[in-house]
Amino acid sequence: MRHSHGGLALLIIAALFSGPHADCVAAQEASNAFSWENATELSFVPTRGNASSSTFGLKAALTGEGGQNTVKLELGGIRGATSKVTRTATGTPSDFTVNRTTASQLTAESYFARGRYNRSLNRAFAFSGAGWERNTFAGLRNRVSFVGGMGMTFTDTDAGHLKADLGATYTIQKDIDPAPDADEGFAGFRVTVDAKRALSESADIESALVLDENVEETGDVRADWISSVTVSLSESLAFKTSLQLLWDNRPALIEVPLLDGAGAPSGTRVPTPGEKLDRLVTLTLVIRL
Repeated sequence: MRHSHGGLALLIIAALFSGPHADCVAAQEASNAFSWENATELSFVPTRGNASSSTFGLKAALTGEGGQNTVKLELGGIRGATSKVTRTATGTPSDFTVNRTTASQLTAESYFARGRYNRSLNRAFAFSGAGWERNTFAGLRNRVSFVGGMGMTFTDTDAGHLKADLGATYTIQKDIDPAPDADEGFAGFRVTVDAKRALSESADIESALVLDENVEETGDVRADWISSVTVSLSESLAFKTSLQLLWDNRPALIEVPLLDGAGAPSGTRVPTPGEKLDRLVTLTLVIRL
């Protein structure tokens, strides 16, 4: 009888220390396991005829969520080119052959890559991230930035969300034609506001504003605002229309040809600031995996 009670006691102890503990560990591992989702946006606008042009855009976002952790990786770019057709003729006015020469010229080129990590702290969250971008037509060869800070989720439901955060930044910027007194590395801060609202069961509107301030030179302020409407066609396909405004209060310098008083090229190029505002309208096909 003592042997039977002893065996029962061992079974109870084993159940107490292994069964529930194993279930808790399994539940904890399941809650921390990352689930990944990918969204790829493709846009292509070709024009053919007497003048030809093409614009191709690509953006891919990979998001992973597990427990209190969220990781997001993004990369993309836009490339545009225009082809000019020059026609000449050889022969006589009544008998000639037409020759065609096509010259292609790059008209737009910009790329970016960035990553971000969020750690949820109930409604608040801590975050860190890094990014790289290039826009040669705006005079920007490379810009690398690092950010870390805190944010707050004001609302997050099936109908939409509203989030805002504030972070300290450090930026390393290399222009194609740098100013003589330009500082390539500088500290700053970044404010981000991210909002989303469902318009219907198959459509929603999103808006995100990113404001960067250079604390070493307060006039150097940049803003990136993008607003979009997405209409889902299925679980894996959607159409998306976006408007993006890029504003730089201190745009990079761009070298332009210098003409003499008669309007003829002087053979000299001079630096001048680029445009402060860039506008970009896109219609894309979104593929979700």
